[in-house]
Amino acid sequence: QVQLVESGGGLVQAGGSLRLSCATSGRTYGMGWFRQTPGKEREFVATISKSGGITDYADSVKGRFTISRDDAKNTGNLQMNSLKPEDTAVYYCAARTGIFGSKYTRDYDYWGQGTQVTVSS
Repeated sequence: QVQLVESGGGLVQAGGSLRLSCATSGRTYGMGWFRQTPGKEREFVATISKSGGITDYADSVKGRFTISRDDAKNTGNLQMNSLKPEDTAVYYCAARTGIFGSKYTRDYDYWGQGTQVTVSS
């Protein structure tokens, strides 16, 4: 069983930056970040393949967020720049045993507990 623990969330002003990290207890392959606000479904943010060579982003974050991974440290990261109030959400890290990432929550085997990101206007 792989455990994921997110960190790095917090309160930031619009236009600011945050870096989220996801520490994993074991080896993982495809990884992803999702976010959720009250009353809404969890939505895709970014994903990265096992090799790190393939990434994909939601249109709403493209050009502002960057996903990366450091397998030597068993961590995944999400660098978030130019944050907007609409980026406010609980952010979840996810991992799957497939070598590719995925946009779909159903494809992931492991989930973190989430970290709150609040962007003030």
